[in-house]
Amino acid sequence: MNEWVHLATGDVPGGGKSLALMQRGSEFSIVVGTIELMNSTRGDSEEALASLTCARLSERPAPRVLIGGLGMGFTLRAALQGLGPDARIVVAELVPAVAAWARGPLAPIFGDCLDDPRVELREIDVNRLIQSEPAGWDAVLLDVDNGPEGLMRKANNRLYDEWGLKRAQWALKPGGTLGVWSGSPDRKFKARLQRLGFAVEEVRLSASGSSGPRHVVWLATRP
Repeated sequence: MNEWVHLATGDVPGGGKSLALMQRGSEFSIVVGTIELMNSTRGDSEEALASLTCARLSERPAPRVLIGGLGMGFTLRAALQGLGPDARIVVAELVPAVAAWARGPLAPIFGDCLDDPRVELREIDVNRLIQSEPAGWDAVLLDVDNGPEGLMRKANNRLYDEWGLKRAQWALKPGGTLGVWSGSPDRKFKARLQRLGFAVEEVRLSASGSSGPRHVVWLATRP
């Protein structure tokens, strides 16, 4: 079996930790320490985050979608497949190295999706974009850190606490959807969404087909 090769390292702003990009043959992995955050062969749950959300936007003219977290592009590519030519997608990526890898070593995975005219990639904390515009988004998709129980950066937790969810609700158009990906179930987070008035659907699925770790996607609709 091929050995993992360390390709690059990227610092997380304000996080005090670093991401490492690894390659083994045609497989890529992004890790922090000994913990794998994402893998190029396992992205079914991230794709579901986008496809399930975009299915809810089919009747909305020129939908605007905000994606928090570029990762390996699974969510973005699925969103492009699920949205029409009049859609607009803004991807917020906090870590400059991740954005650079998408056009560098990970370019074979990303293909031409970053050049799609519907897409704007911004190197910015998604929280800033959420707070910048009331009722501006048909959907906000959060694939940040490891979900509500973060691993990388304490500041990411503010996306998932009560005030963070209120800000997301404020940023959504009426009937808009907040989609949240998580590496594991979280009853308290689901209850928090419901307490704030969201109508919540929880979907549990594997990272890759019928195998792999079980991930969770929450689809929370603003009243």
